[in-house]
Amino acid sequence: MHSVTITQINRDELSNLINNSLKEFFKKTGEPQKIESNPRLTRKEVAKLFDVSLNCVNDWSKKGILKPYKVGQRTYFKRSECENVLFNQPKQY
Repeated sequence: MHSVTITQINRDELSNLINNSLKEFFKKTGEPQKIESNPRLTRKEVAKLFDVSLNCVNDWSKKGILKPYKVGQRTYFKRSECENVLFNQPKQY
């Protein structure tokens, strides 16, 4: 392992150093993969995302907490809407 000591470096120099290091890394390993490959989730995937049961997902759909989208016999949920519910819920005490 290499030891590097940085002394008296300004914000712009540090930013350039990090950017150049990341560019080199991605040239060697390939571009980063997009995390959101599928914008829709099945009931099972939603249950896993929230760490709840399928019954809970069904209840949330009936209560309007999650909006289901039907395609034939299948039910899907928009990933973005699920993430909004996950991260924007007011805290209840």
